[in-house]
Amino acid sequence: MNKPIPQADRVRQLGVETAFLVAAKAAAHAAAGNKVYPFHLGDLNLPTPENITAATLRAIQAGKTGYTANAGLAELRDALAEEINRSRGTAYSRDNVAIQPGGKPVIGKFLLALMNPGDEVLYPNPGFPIYESQINFHGGVAIPYGIKAGENNFSFDLEVMEAAINERTRLLIVNDLHNPTSAECSADDRRRIAELAVRHNLLVLLDEAYYDIRFEGESASLISEPGMAERSVILYTFSKRFAMTGWRLGAALGPREVIDTIIKLNVNDESCTAHFVQYGGLEALTGEQSGALALIEVLQARRDRAVDLLNSIEGISCYRPQASFYLFPDVTEAMANSGCDTYQQFLEAVLEHTGVSLCTRSHFGTPLPDEERRYLRLAFSGIDLHLIEEGLQRLKVYLER
Repeated sequence: MNKPIPQADRVRQLGVETAFLVAAKAAAHAAAGNKVYPFHLGDLNLPTPENITAATLRAIQAGKTGYTANAGLAELRDALAEEINRSRGTAYSRDNVAIQPGGKPVIGKFLLALMNPGDEVLYPNPGFPIYESQINFHGGVAIPYGIKAGENNFSFDLEVMEAAINERTRLLIVNDLHNPTSAECSADDRRRIAELAVRHNLLVLLDEAYYDIRFEGESASLISEPGMAERSVILYTFSKRFAMTGWRLGAALGPREVIDTIIKLNVNDESCTAHFVQYGGLEALTGEQSGALALIEVLQARRDRAVDLLNSIEGISCYRPQASFYLFPDVTEAMANSGCDTYQQFLEAVLEHTGVSLCTRSHFGTPLPDEERRYLRLAFSGIDLHLIEEGLQRLKVYLER
């Protein structure tokens, strides 16, 4: 063809995870013979627990390589319902569970099932960029609410959330234990959000990908608040808790009528999640848990060392979050001292002079009008402890020279 192939108008609304663009630059820097310290992607460089891998291999050897039920294995759905009932006080059965090839599909299917074109959807910004991308792609109107810095951690700006609700608001997305900031709802926050959802009859996506990546305290879910179970869908993923990012295994849990629609979308999209992978998920939930617990110990040691080193750098301050594997340090003064006016200048200078590869606030949504502070996002899930120490020491020397 002599002319570009015309694409559907909706494609212009489709965004990307710009963290992968950072990864590409880091790879090019490494290919040029430089050492790179990868703080940019929220992947894990830790192995999937052996019992999960073994169960999956047994399933393959037993011939579990064909199609399976569109909703997922009945045994896995039962186990996941039981797990969520135990940890969150719900009363789910397998009919409330639709197995998915990862956590991301839950976002798109939630929107396809419940959002009409023109409906407004509240989502966190900064936040996982796929929320905004999927809302826009499917014809909705993405309305952001922000994150606030508190005494010990970030929290959600509930005043902005409430002020944004109007007669066109249909859906609310909440990512408690939040990517990229590790923001966490207090008990009062959960109560207030639930009251807003019930009062305005909002349908809610609860992205709980990091619910089990917990170092202190106990995680709690909005699903446990009055009125939330009947209006909410939980996004569950095996990726983080069990180091199964590349396995692509997750689930949607919620009211049966919504789950039935999501299962119908499964039929249309991918037919089913990989048969043998689901047996790995079943072992993850019901088998030996020592491997998953060991992952938390490794991540906690990384968190503690990274937080201590970041707070030792002039012009940087960083909370010590109790959950997730992200840090979101304030680098406003450090950037000013470095002479860099933009995030891009800062990232390029840091990568060139130190090899440290990381993301900034700008990779997680367009900064809101009233934002004055500058932030980085560091993931400590994919970098070993000694490299955390080495990389952040190099960053310290560079920024303080």
